[in-house]
Amino acid sequence: MSESPIIFERAEGIASIRFNRPSVLNALDEAMVAALRASVETAARDERVRVVVLSGEGRGFMAGGDVGRFHAAGPEAPSLVRRVIEPFHAAVARLAEMPKPVVASLHGPVAGAGLSIALLADLAIAADDAQFTLAYARIGASPDGSATWSLPRIVGLRKALELALLAETIDAAEALRLNLVNRVVPREHLEGETAALAARMAAGPALAYGRIKQLMRTSFDRSLAEQLAEEAAAFTALAASADFAEGVSAFVGKRPPRFTGR
Repeated sequence: MSESPIIFERAEGIASIRFNRPSVLNALDEAMVAALRASVETAARDERVRVVVLSGEGRGFMAGGDVGRFHAAGPEAPSLVRRVIEPFHAAVARLAEMPKPVVASLHGPVAGAGLSIALLADLAIAADDAQFTLAYARIGASPDGSATWSLPRIVGLRKALELALLAETIDAAEALRLNLVNRVVPREHLEGETAALAARMAAGPALAYGRIKQLMRTSFDRSLAEQLAEEAAAFTALAASADFAEGVSAFVGKRPPRFTGR
């Protein structure tokens, strides 16, 4: 097993970013967020990458920030927090804006910043042993990593406040009911189901995926008329792509499409 805090791999259009500090439940520290930011940037810039998968090594996805490091920092904790949050937020923003689907593959504890980044992913698949908590209030902190942006949009303001203020742990079934995740699968099937989903998306219409993601994520900033104009512009632009021509041809010919991302 690599000693790097992030295991980054690329194959067949899929970039895998795996948190790798299992001895501390993949808690974020300066080295991990620096490696995360670099890996996200590499995935975003690599034209061969069609989809990004986030996962965690060991018995959980991520337990959040490294509270032990915060404790050891004492009065220097604010400086340490800034050094962790700034690159973490840069990575989070890049994941949200990149025109590539981001899939979170979740198991075990998904807490604090781990839940924040899972909420930001475009799709999330969870093992039935996953446990979710927005744990910040337990240590007298407020959420980071975009949780206060994502959570109200997913569950509504009242429920988001409940999850953040009470910081109670919920199981995978409740996370599915609340739309925090898209699918729940048996723990032993998580890697296989994640790989199948990633492969399906890597073979899909990359240009259309990028437009869909952009339209959805920016829709809250527009009026209906403005959004309709954006939709028309996106559809018209895609209609000039090779993928659109292939998709239409495959539909008419009643055969599976072979998209190339062009």
